[in-house]
Amino acid sequence: MLDDNLRASRQTAHDRPDLQISFEFFPPKTDVMEEKFWDTVHRLAPLKPRFVSVTYGAGGSTRERTLRMVRRIKAETGVDAAAHLTCVGASRAEVDDVVLGYRDAGINRIVAVRGDPPEGVGKPFVAHPEGYRNAIELVEGIRRIGDFDISVSAYPERHPQSPDWNNEIDNLKRKIDAGATRALTQMFFSNPDYLRYLDRARAAGITAPIVPGIQPIHSFRQIASFAARCGTAIPGWLAERFEGLDEDPETHALVAAAVAAEQVTELVDEGVTEFHIYTHNRSPLALALGRILGRRHEVAAVDAA
Repeated sequence: MLDDNLRASRQTAHDRPDLQISFEFFPPKTDVMEEKFWDTVHRLAPLKPRFVSVTYGAGGSTRERTLRMVRRIKAETGVDAAAHLTCVGASRAEVDDVVLGYRDAGINRIVAVRGDPPEGVGKPFVAHPEGYRNAIELVEGIRRIGDFDISVSAYPERHPQSPDWNNEIDNLKRKIDAGATRALTQMFFSNPDYLRYLDRARAAGITAPIVPGIQPIHSFRQIASFAARCGTAIPGWLAERFEGLDEDPETHALVAAAVAAEQVTELVDEGVTEFHIYTHNRSPLALALGRILGRRHEVAAVDAA
């Protein structure tokens, strides 16, 4: 049995390395969803994340909403915010205009991804005839416009359209060489997949941070469906833990918290010090992970009746 004194996840704040976190949100579509969005943002902001990011719909369908959310997050919370940007359905000139808009609004962080086609995850990607063809070209275009902090995507289980591991790692290296600051991984549920990916990247000379993307399982049914479309494996042991819990939300939430806690503590013990958490605009599991990673948030005192 590994001695607790040798486990970084068992060290107190005084001894353990500084653990950095970031959070990802998506633009709400309705007034009710927007109210929930801001409640989540304000609950997570006191954890002092390195940054939060807001996604960007296919073909720029949420462009204005993304910009509005990112600007307001920075103004109201003081937390640095990153706007997503894709290549889908837009010319280079149109994408460059969006980047210029971000720069003029004081947004200096961008998450640059090729993006999924409007038909959905897993469908063939067809570049705009006058657009950026991939994330490498997109990063190069952003870097020409300004000195942005640029995050790109990484795939511990290989991108579904990547023919082999050499191509996969070479694609990541080219994105970093084009000017990306770090990579944020797609969700994964088997830590060895991430650690093997990290070894492959380091062996190829990639030194930029490759931050694990952690997906708390708010709904196993929804996450499993999305995983099937994007090529993420659901281990048998994980499916078994959630079996029969569709109609038992309380137990589902407890199991989800335990699964997420197990994943991040194992990674901390492996020397990982940065985490990117996919919130789905919900705060409870993200708050719990923040606390496990050493972050504290202020809780307003309640006067006695």
